[in-house]
Amino acid sequence: MTKQVVLASHNAHKLEELRRILEPLVPGIELIGYDGPEPVENGVTFQENALIKARAAAAHTGLPAIADDSGIAIDVLGGSPGIFSARWGGPARSDTANVDLLLWQLSDLADEHRAASFMCSAALALPAIGDADGEEVAVLEAWPGSVLRAPAGEGGFGYDPIFQPDGLAKSAAELTVAEKDAMSHRRRAFTALANEMLARLSE
Repeated sequence: MTKQVVLASHNAHKLEELRRILEPLVPGIELIGYDGPEPVENGVTFQENALIKARAAAAHTGLPAIADDSGIAIDVLGGSPGIFSARWGGPARSDTANVDLLLWQLSDLADEHRAASFMCSAALALPAIGDADGEEVAVLEAWPGSVLRAPAGEGGFGYDPIFQPDGLAKSAAELTVAEKDAMSHRRRAFTALANEMLARLSE
């Protein structure tokens, strides 16, 4: 029996990516898009923001909902941009502005001080039943690497062109879709969440 799960995102590319990742890991689910209102993401951690989105989608649709919140964390910046990654370069939320500012901030640092990780929290929220709140859970995973000195590659989005995953000699933007799906922070987080989904969606 197919069980519908809503992805708390209006991003069609993310929906396709997570279908590729999750549907083989959680047999019987059908991941569908979300057309409801976007909540205010006022959490102070990736986990809090992922849960805010999943909780809102579950309440709006009455279906189990998943969501993610992700960003890049630079060691020497104390984990920043972190949850502010999408707007690091200003209110326009421009990938180019975000990347340019980060490269400028790190421009004088030697390679050994450019360690960074892509972070992703994946969350599941079940709809409330009667007076009982719905169950919810969030996991957090990291994809370690470092920041390059200049963008490389045409694929991906966001900080992908300046992020070099540990063990590779190319940027995340130079990976194929299949390569990125296999190792990314989102893959790691939703693989961890899949175990929670298997337990809770079968109840």
